[in-house]
Formats: sequence, structure tokens, C-alpha cells
Amino acid sequence: MPRFEYKVVPAPAKGLKGKGIKGAEARFSHALQELMNGLAADGWEYQRAETLPSLERVGLTGSTTEWRNVLVFRRMRENEAELFAPELLPAPDETPPETVAAPAAKADTPRVEEKVAPLAAKQEETAPKADPQQQDAVPGKDEPFDNGVEDTDSMDRVGASLTNLAAVRDSGKSSN
Repeated sequence: MPRFEYKVVPAPAKGLKGKGIKGAEARFSHALQELMNGLAADGWEYQRAETLPSLERVGLTGSTTEWRNVLVFRRMRENEAELFAPELLPAPDETPPETVAAPAAKADTPRVEEKVAPLAAKQEETAPKADPQQQDAVPGKDEPFDNGVEDTDSMDRVGASLTNLAAVRDSGKSSN
């Protein structure tokens, strides 16, 4: 990493007269320009202007804070300029990345389509035939709806849990 040396100089307090320069602002700008160009000729690069506090003595025992305007310059150290050689990274490979192929299915393992087709045929065989007169009938309105699930024990447990929950809520409302 390159190392720099820094130079901090006071900003001009007064403008500098020059040919064709009129007004206080133009003289001040000219003074800044001359200072910056002079330091740039010596290899100094302008960084920034700062306003910094300076503690100064007043009288025998007193002190006060004065604010000073300074200009900050930097340049690379003499011996560091020759040593500084940034390392370039190698160029990325232009070949596209290889895609990962899906593992081949084993010959004795049936595919998903082979498993689904027999189930669909079995459901068609066991499904009740639709009666044209009852097409408008809604399941559960006049007769219980059969979803084909033979295990009603789990449904009974869910119903019992809901009944218990309702009882707990009702007892909480009555105690308030």
C-alpha cells in the first residue's frame, strides 16, 4: 500500500494583487490559486480545507481558542513511488460453468408417472357413479359427505379438542 507524506499550510488571510484582478473576492481567489499551483509544481496534491481550533495564550495566565483555516496537501513518498506496483488479478475464465446433471434413476425404481397411473385407475373404479338427478345436490346438506377416509378416529379427536377448547373459553368468560 502506498505511503504518503502530508503538508498543512495556513490558508491565505489576505488577497494577492494581480494584473486585471479587481475586488476582494477575486484577490483572495488569486492568492489561493497561486498557493495551490506553487505546491502542485513541487508534487503536492490538494486534499481539503479544514477549520481547526488552536489554543493560544492571552496575557500572563489566560488562554483563548482561535479557529484557523488550513489547507491539506499530500504526495507519495519519494522511495515509495518506485516500490508501488499494484497486483492485477487474473482474468476470469471465459468458459461457462458446467451444469450439474441430475442423478440417473435406478432401473428397478418406478418413476412417478408409473406410480400415479394405477392409483388414478383404482379411484375411478371405486368412485360412485354420478346420478343425473342428484347433480345439484350439495354434499353434507342432505346426507353426510364421504371423503373416502376410513379413519374417523382422528376426526373424533379433533372434534373433542375443539369441544374442550370451547368449554375452556366459556368458563373464562363466565368468571370475568
